[in-house]
Amino acid sequence: MAHLLFLGSGSAFTVGGDNFHSNMFLITETGKKLLIDCGSDLRFSLYKEGFSHRDITDIYISHLHSDHAGGLEYVGLTTKFDPQCDQPNLYLSYEIATEIWEHTLSGGMGSVEGEITNLESFFNVHSIDNNRHFVWETINFELVKTIHINNGTYVMPSYGLFFSVNNQKIFITSDTQLCYEKLQKYYQEADIIFHDCEISKYPTPVHSHYQQLVKLPDNIKQKIWLYGYQPRELPNAKADGFLGFVKRGDQFLIN
Repeated sequence: MAHLLFLGSGSAFTVGGDNFHSNMFLITETGKKLLIDCGSDLRFSLYKEGFSHRDITDIYISHLHSDHAGGLEYVGLTTKFDPQCDQPNLYLSYEIATEIWEHTLSGGMGSVEGEITNLESFFNVHSIDNNRHFVWETINFELVKTIHINNGTYVMPSYGLFFSVNNQKIFITSDTQLCYEKLQKYYQEADIIFHDCEISKYPTPVHSHYQQLVKLPDNIKQKIWLYGYQPRELPNAKADGFLGFVKRGDQFLIN
């Protein structure tokens, strides 16, 4: 048995109010915690739920945007200089692992007093190869390649997660355009889906918009919780066949 706790359920640009970036803890019945994404407002969302950097021992990063990876500087520095902390384990695709230091973290973390540092100075790095699987606390996670941003030259590496706990299958999309046809296998097999959902009045092309998601088959919508949304009035998701919108602090039992 485990449960999923949403430290936040907002978009990259959620500011103020009672919400934060869409980062979450997967917590086992023994209390082990896997932080799924680590956004730049993590220190606030942790505090809101009664946690601190000392609760972060294992982290998965889906892609390099700041609402998913920007909090790693805070985690890395606070745990390095706290004698009560061991280095956190960092799980990420090998493509992201090769870029995250130079493109995201080195500017603020590359030098500490008396030491030139690298990613391994702060984290035990678990670079996930083309097999796209890793195991944490006996749970097997499959990285699901999504299309978040295609810049015309290549698709930015971005991976959701598919895993099961006691035969209950979970699909977390992270940020993604709607790729239902391409990823139909995961939509069909999952028992619960936590899906990226933009509700902006002026849709961007890099997220799944509510008006697209509402056209999904009814048997798929009835297993979807929506998250990653902007701070505005929410549509009536239950009336449209979804399970609803995730709120900050919501917990979901997986058994």
